[in-house]
Amino acid sequence: MPANFCLKTYQGQAGLKEPVSFHVIQIASFYNHSWKRNLISGYLGDLQTHTSDRNCSTIIFLWPWSRGNFSNEEWKELEMLFHIRCVQFLEEMHRYSRELQFEYPFEIQGTGGCELHSGKFSGSFFRVAYQGSDFVSFQNNSWLPSPVAGNMAKRHCKMLNQNQHENDITHSLLSDTCPRFILGLLDAGKAHLQRQVKPEAWLSRGLSPGPGHLELVCHVSGFYPKPVWVKWMRGEQEQQGTQRGDILPNADGTWYLRATLEVAAGEAAGLSCRVKHSSLEGQDIVLYWEHHSSMGLIILAVIVPLLLLIGLALWFRKHCFR
Repeated sequence: MPANFCLKTYQGQAGLKEPVSFHVIQIASFYNHSWKRNLISGYLGDLQTHTSDRNCSTIIFLWPWSRGNFSNEEWKELEMLFHIRCVQFLEEMHRYSRELQFEYPFEIQGTGGCELHSGKFSGSFFRVAYQGSDFVSFQNNSWLPSPVAGNMAKRHCKMLNQNQHENDITHSLLSDTCPRFILGLLDAGKAHLQRQVKPEAWLSRGLSPGPGHLELVCHVSGFYPKPVWVKWMRGEQEQQGTQRGDILPNADGTWYLRATLEVAAGEAAGLSCRVKHSSLEGQDIVLYWEHHSSMGLIILAVIVPLLLLIGLALWFRKHCFR
């Protein structure tokens, strides 16, 4: 199948941002000639869908739909190719480490995959980094050194480009197999990827930023899909000092975010946190800081007398029933 084939329309099917990508990330750490660690993960957009065992012998499917629409025979072939290439890569890194002037301990990071845009294959990528810096990349059926990597990367590309058969296989995987696989994932995982999960939100007080100041924290968790809008507000006015953290994954595939605002202690009154998300269907979540503060006072008012009563009961028991 040619690289520029047109895929059937899927836009909006999965709620994923365009372009939709599938990519594999490999992080290989070499501590010495005999000790190494190898981690491999596959992602559809931001969602992890695959991983592998430590020996690269088995592809592990993290979701019931992670097989896409590939047959068992196709997966067996891919798994065998994956295992062979992974083992060869690890062996070659040890074998050529001296020639490439790689000094132990060192780390190799690689990412490769493809993208679809508006239902069509829009490009592929395969990049390798050494010690966190760009090293080589695969383009137009051959390996090219990074301009900042120097002679070491040029020597490595020269070695890789001696095997054109392997380069042809890599090109086919990126430009043919990968886009077909994305479409299969989107179709097989439609119910999961289309789901709408409403967020939960709550307020808390962060670490004190200084005397007379408060850090107000708005927590939003359990939402899907990923896009979300969270702002601290005063009435209908957005507070430009709102600081959004990174959107982090929960174990169940939903997302978590916190938004903070630093204010003078006397200015917290009248502030609220507003959350917008597609699952809420226009019914925004609005949490008022006064209610949070009032609830804290109510809890304090209940707990303190209760602790006093318990203390008195223990004192009477100790002194009156000897």
